[in-house]
Amino acid sequence: MAITAQQVQALRGKTGAGIMDCKRALEEANGDMEQAVTVLRKQGAARADARLSRAATEGVIASYIHAGGKIGVLVEVNCETDFVARTGEFQELARNLAMHVAAEQPRFLRQDDVPEEVADKEREVYRALAIKEGRPEKVLDRIVEGRLKKFYSEVCLLDQPYVRDDQQTVGEVIKEAMAQMGENIVVRRFVRYQLGDEGRS
Repeated sequence: MAITAQQVQALRGKTGAGIMDCKRALEEANGDMEQAVTVLRKQGAARADARLSRAATEGVIASYIHAGGKIGVLVEVNCETDFVARTGEFQELARNLAMHVAAEQPRFLRQDDVPEEVADKEREVYRALAIKEGRPEKVLDRIVEGRLKKFYSEVCLLDQPYVRDDQQTVGEVIKEAMAQMGENIVVRRFVRYQLGDEGRS
């Protein structure tokens, strides 16, 4: 049977596995979502979540300089072993993440890092906007949360569409790398400098 892109995306959302792994698993499972999850688990492609609790104390600090020295980024990316940290794949991932930060200007690493007062202010603005648009009271909360999710996808590194493949978020790219490399991978912190700006952007 033909597997649709929507089915592949739904399976990726459940497992964090790569696009081709999901497509093959769905084909093997004849389109059955739960069976495809089982297939991925057997293959080990969906084990990334289990690795999240493992200590990631090795890694690299990657740098990226852009626009003739006008933008600079440092990103600390951690893994479990020095062996993986020295691989070309891991170092390329770290460099690409630094390039992403230069291009997409995230303000926070993850949603939990967004100060509550910032999120509350966004909610207030979205609610006022929805009321002004004449939206019914009963759907206001859903509209506000939907717009807040979009806000997170713009300002949080792990939620942003990946600059090299906007069908994936940065978080999904990292999960895919975890499945391929067999280790927990964590973006610990980043800093982005732009000439003329005060500190980090």
